[in-house]
Amino acid sequence: MTTPSPGPAPATARRIAAPVTADLLVVGAELVATVDADRREIRGGWVAVTDGLVSAIGGPGELPPPASRVLRADGALVTPGLVNTHHHIYQNLTRAFAPALGGTLFTWLSTLYPLWSRLDEEAVHVSAYVGLTELALGGCTTSTDHLYVHPRGGGDLISAEIAAARELGMRFHPTRGSMSRSVKDGGLPPDSVVQDDDEILAESQRLVERHHDPSWGAMVRLALAPCSPFSVSPELMRATAELAERLDVRLHTHLAEDPEEDEYCLATFGRRPIDQFAEVGWAGDRAWVAHCICPNPQEVARLGAWGTGVAHCPSSNMILGGGLAPVAEMRAAGVPVGLGCDGSSSADSASLWLESRTAMLLGRLRHGAASMSARDALEMATRGGAGCLGRVGEIGELSVGSAGDLVVWPLDGVAFAGALSDPIDAWLRCGPVAARHTVVAGRLVVEDGRSAHPDLPAMLDRHRVLAGGIQRAFDDAGVDPSTTATASPAGTRR
Repeated sequence: MTTPSPGPAPATARRIAAPVTADLLVVGAELVATVDADRREIRGGWVAVTDGLVSAIGGPGELPPPASRVLRADGALVTPGLVNTHHHIYQNLTRAFAPALGGTLFTWLSTLYPLWSRLDEEAVHVSAYVGLTELALGGCTTSTDHLYVHPRGGGDLISAEIAAARELGMRFHPTRGSMSRSVKDGGLPPDSVVQDDDEILAESQRLVERHHDPSWGAMVRLALAPCSPFSVSPELMRATAELAERLDVRLHTHLAEDPEEDEYCLATFGRRPIDQFAEVGWAGDRAWVAHCICPNPQEVARLGAWGTGVAHCPSSNMILGGGLAPVAEMRAAGVPVGLGCDGSSSADSASLWLESRTAMLLGRLRHGAASMSARDALEMATRGGAGCLGRVGEIGELSVGSAGDLVVWPLDGVAFAGALSDPIDAWLRCGPVAARHTVVAGRLVVEDGRSAHPDLPAMLDRHRVLAGGIQRAFDDAGVDPSTTATASPAGTRR
């Protein structure tokens, strides 16, 4: 498998000369943590952004350029924008849905699939608008989304969420998810939300040709994302890998996320999930996978040798009880590891600050206090996420020529009283913290802790109506949760 290009960046993309006048200048920071190739940390630093890219960075001894707008970061930490590498945004329509709680991965999937079969373009557009706003408030500037439910008659759901991202000015990596195995085939989803292989592949190609932008600093890129080994056929996995190679886009799926998946793959394919991943042609650096809780040491080494990325989803992993992902081992093996919020039905808060803090704490729980620092967590949330998406040097760091995506984090008030020695440690050890300002391509999407977009109240009102309608469908159907919560994809019962 060939290595996907990050896009045809011009030779001068990283060597932009400082302009006479920048579009935006962020000044007065307590610390600028660049997370660049040299991991520079600049006390009293400043960052200039022009035409959507970082045009200059300096410290208190260097004169910044004049700018059309100056954003003060006094007493604050400035970091690159955080990168969310796994999400199912539409699931905020069934957030904390009581009948699905308290069980395993397959419990809530089998309960919620019938509700998600009611998705349409409006529901996806509104949920994406609200979900991306929530992410921005938590310091996210680039988000993926894994939308794999495509009900018949629901419309063009991927284009609907892309429209929301463009309205908000968020950098967006939607993935065209798919499911081809329904209940009648031994899978979990109902027939109404699965498609046949030809339709999935044709729609995948159409969406890439319509929306995917391979250029440096692109705001929208697509990936192809069959849902999981138990919801698509091996033939579709192979065909999707071949299509991604031809279109030069990335691949994404869930992998090794639950012990039940091991059992299912052994029973169905005669091999473990990561062996099956390789068998269908996905082993390589074009792919990144979600969760990856259950690889053994030999499988971790293989992932590192392939360059396959992993979206670590700590809150979701804990809520679903899948286990502790071997994050330190994967990073040591050379696996690009980013962070993901995952869907709102398994991890009901979409804050990458929270995921960063939780990743740090889980790392220490697994291997001891010295094993995971705040800087390690920041690096996974930024540079690691860029590695998963094939955009190292472009997003997830602050360097001349990188995307002008940054976050100004407050370090004041009661929560930070006494935290004087290290702004990065304080950022994750204290809190909770939300962004003071979130900047994407040089434009504010969060300003003074609030969404910069005036339509949010109306969107929240509409979201409540849509979510209520979808959730009422469960009661109207008269479904007994005790009968929906125990089926495994192989048709057995736990």
